Amino acid sequence: MKINPNELKAKLPLPATEKWVEGIWDIEAFAHGTMSALYFAPRGKDYQTAHEQDEIYVIIAGSANFNLDGERMECATGDVLFVPAGVDHRFETFTDDFATWAIFYGRKGGE
Repeated sequence: MKINPNELKAKLPLPATEKWVEGIWDIEAFAHGTMSALYFAPRGKDYQTAHEQDEIYVIIAGSANFNLDGERMECATGDVLFVPAGVDHRFETFTDDFATWAIFYGRKGGE
């Protein structure tokens, strides 16, 4: 299977919700078993909260400041970030071209 991030980017944003008032800036690329891969290119503010599964981000464009449970770090194209299930995290600032794969996997509660 091959996924083109530009095709996914063209579908964003999805309609706004009460939580994501500036529109939803992620879209599922595919899923298999417990794993799902999303294209995430936030604009405005990142409203995400802790997730039920472990998560890996693979930064594919731009740069950002990432807050992992109060620990702030810079990330840029090519970096990989790991977030354990249930841990609060978000991108606090990001460039206009920022995009990442968000890959969720494993059982609820983490491995």
